[in-house]
Amino acid sequence: MDNLTKFIINRPAHDVFEAFVDPSKIGNFWFSSSSERWEPGKTITLEYDLYDAKLEIRIRETEADRKIVFAWGSGEDERAVTISLHETAPAATRIEIREEGFKENDPELIPNLIDNKEGWVFMLSCLKAFLEFGVSLRGGLAK
Repeated sequence: MDNLTKFIINRPAHDVFEAFVDPSKIGNFWFSSSSERWEPGKTITLEYDLYDAKLEIRIRETEADRKIVFAWGSGEDERAVTISLHETAPAATRIEIREEGFKENDPELIPNLIDNKEGWVFMLSCLKAFLEFGVSLRGGLAK
């Protein structure tokens, strides 16, 4: 089972792509830091200082200005995330994030899907604020 989230960012696809893969930019809207540039075959360490958390993602595929595919979690809990970028105008990009690997027989499936959707929407709102207005909202949500 998967979860799809869509958003419009009023910036070229190149700017949106670089915001994710460039370690100097990701801290402005999502994780506090990224260990290195996102490229296929690399394992990237992401840190989230707000929660004193650290995790690894495995980059499966990148296509400049169009797509990023990574996996996070491990074993039965591994999920794949595909970030697709579709430039709809010279300065507008539709971003779609599809996360796959949710278990249909999980008794917590619906709460997990809702929580997952909320997380993606918040991250994309932060991305939009950063790329369109230069504002960092990243630390604005704490559970």
